[in-house]
Order: sequence, then C-alpha cells, then structure tokens
Amino acid sequence: GMLLLILRISVFESGMFHEVKKMGVKRGNFLMLFTNADRFKRYICGILIGLPTWFVIGVLVTFSSEFGKWFGIKEAIDPGKAIMFAYAAISLGDIAIGFVSQWMKSRKRALFLFYGITVLFMILFFTIQWNGSANQMYWICAGLGFGTGFWAIFVTMGAEQFGTNLRATAATTIPNMVRGMLAIFVLPLFKWLRGMEGVGYVKGGIYAAIIIMVITVIAAAFTRETFGKDLNFVEE
Repeated sequence: GMLLLILRISVFESGMFHEVKKMGVKRGNFLMLFTNADRFKRYICGILIGLPTWFVIGVLVTFSSEFGKWFGIKEAIDPGKAIMFAYAAISLGDIAIGFVSQWMKSRKRALFLFYGITVLFMILFFTIQWNGSANQMYWICAGLGFGTGFWAIFVTMGAEQFGTNLRATAATTIPNMVRGMLAIFVLPLFKWLRGMEGVGYVKGGIYAAIIIMVITVIAAAFTRETFGKDLNFVEE
C-alpha cells in the first residue's frame, strides 16, 4: 500500500488537465453526462459493455453450488473456491486483453474476442456439467473469469469516450454503475426468470445469460473505437 502511495505521488499530472484548468469549461460535472443525447448514449453504452462481468460473478459463480445441485453434481461445490478460481482467471484475462488489444490495434475487437470466450464458457457451463464433478465446475468458472477479464479495457474505453473535463468522472462512475446493475437489474432479472412457470433455475440462468449478452453486444457495437484516438478534447 505504501509503495502504491509513493508511486501515485511520483506520477505527473497530464498536460491536458493543466490546459483544461485554463479553459472556461466545467470540470467533473456529473450531470453533464445526462444533458446531451450523444453524451448520454456514450455513458449508457459504457456501462452496458461491462454487464457480463457481474452476471458471471454475481450469478453463475456465486450460485455455482445451487447450479451444481440442479446439474446433478453429487459433490458439494464451495462457492468461495469457485469465486477464487474465477478471480484468479480474471486477473490473467485483464493482463492478456491488454496485449491482445495492442496486437489487434483495437479495443473493440479485443473486447468482442473476450465476449466470445465468455459465451463459449457459458455454453459449457449449461451443457456439459450434467452429472459432472466439482472440479469441472471450478475450471469452467475459471474459464468464465478469464473471458470476463476485460475490466481494464472496459474502464479504459469508458474513460476515452469523453473529453478531458469529464474523463475522470466517467472513469470513476462507470465501474460503480456496472456494480450497481447487479443489484438493480442482473439479479432481479435472474430471479424473475427462474421464478416463471416451467422455467426453473437452469433455464432461468440460460435466458438471463442470453439477454445480458445481447444487450452487451449491442452496446459494444454502438461504442466508439478509441484505440489511438486523440484524447485532447473537451465536452462542451
């Protein structure tokens, strides 16, 4: 912690922020994100592209024990261990997607690649685990974690959508909005679907996964590519 503090103190502030201080524009005004249609669209899309991370962690991994019972897995599944596998893989994914983005010279293509990995492991989660094993569940949770390990790119893209005077505001609020979506949208959606007559736990999870991924892919399609973008601009 002390090392991080020292490193943060030693980092120089960007010259762009110094320039903005000299300009007569509002800085860090959260309400500005809602006062312009294009800016509001960018903000909403920036939030929605991060939904799969919290669906995977908040539903599939957290309730892995319950899913295991429905899949007929006889061994007890430890949700804490499933979360550990998922987060370890998320860390690897966050590192990998940075290199992939640089290699592809695109943030969006790297993001879509990791969406594809997420979908692949969602399919495996719901198809190959019937009468499976606890270890199989843990490794699939790891695969889901790796696929949703796009947090660094997702936050970077969200920040780069906005001018210098709102960039920090976007970078700090978008991740928190995504976390909040778990409580106000993702979990209620899953609970509503699984409670429908003839649906149940597994189908509810499948339907929720489809809805989340469709929303996310549409939002990503409408999100601007920011790789190599000139960030020296402001929001009026």
